[in-house]
Amino acid sequence: MMCEVPSNAILAAQFLEYYDGFSIGSNDLTQLTLGLDQGKHVGICGQGPSDHPDFAKWLVEQGITSISLNLDSVVETWKLLAG
Repeated sequence: MMCEVPSNAILAAQFLEYYDGFSIGSNDLTQLTLGLDQGKHVGICGQGPSDHPDFAKWLVEQGITSISLNLDSVVETWKLLAG
């Protein structure tokens, strides 16, 4: 069975009651797990990066190229990310 959607991995034990094994479709599984599409821009918005600059730094390390921030946290977050 092809394991290409998150439920295949999460419920692997249950699926394996009916199949002898899995062939992992890494592109589809990764895209569906992370909510990504190949070659598309990925950004994030919400309160988290504004309230937790360390989270904003982690997001950038993971390849996020656009972060929405509250006005009162922009300068400090930019400084952290630049340093």
